Amino acid sequence: MALTIVVVHPDLLGTYGDGGNGTVLVKRARWRGIDARLVQARADDPLPAGDLYCLGGGEDAAQTASAERLREDGTLVRAVDDGAAVLAVCAGYQIIGESYTGSDGDRRPGVGLLDASTARGPGPRAVGEVLAEPLDPALPTLTGFENHAGVTVRGGGLPPLAQVAAGVGNGDGTEGAVFGRVVGTYLHGPVLARNPVLADRLLSWVLGRPLDPLDDAEEGALREERIAAVRAGRRGGRLPAAWHPGRWRQGRGRS
Repeated sequence: MALTIVVVHPDLLGTYGDGGNGTVLVKRARWRGIDARLVQARADDPLPAGDLYCLGGGEDAAQTASAERLREDGTLVRAVDDGAAVLAVCAGYQIIGESYTGSDGDRRPGVGLLDASTARGPGPRAVGEVLAEPLDPALPTLTGFENHAGVTVRGGGLPPLAQVAAGVGNGDGTEGAVFGRVVGTYLHGPVLARNPVLADRLLSWVLGRPLDPLDDAEEGALREERIAAVRAGRRGGRLPAAWHPGRWRQGRGRS
């Protein structure tokens, strides 16, 4: 089976190097002898068919432009309905929810892949390293860094990806969200370079089988170094009460 990995709108959602997630996926597939190709799908072109889509972070105007194009195009939603997987980071995470708040304060519709809405918090941006413990016990501690002003509220039936051990994440002590084959997260890094087991989970979903192990000793050493450094510093995971995302349930907006 040949895999197509699509980096969505790298010209709009490429602020934090999250396009590297696509490279990680392709490399880890090829290292196992799996045929995989990487497609950079610019915003001016129709979104191509793919097996796994990666969305990254972006500025406010770029986020809005990307969301509008994805809604008009409709390919991403149809692809997920047909079994494709999605990894959406930061602005991408907000885009695939039900709604987010633009820089003008207006609520804008998202793509609707996740029952989640994001509003801009009233305080300083969440900036720094994050550690999060996945709800799935088969996944190890997730490491990454965040840089966002959003508070994301998940619908009652949407589980988070993880519980925050250090950092902010969604703003309520949780990080990201996962539904079916769709994963949203605030973790940059790129997140799949820092967390190769998560990359393999995405690949296994679209391949429909477990993957042969790789020698990840070097990656593991770098992960442990990063995790130890964060654990030696301040631990957190929940915004002050004034920031609690329940305050934005009525507004259902963005970051």
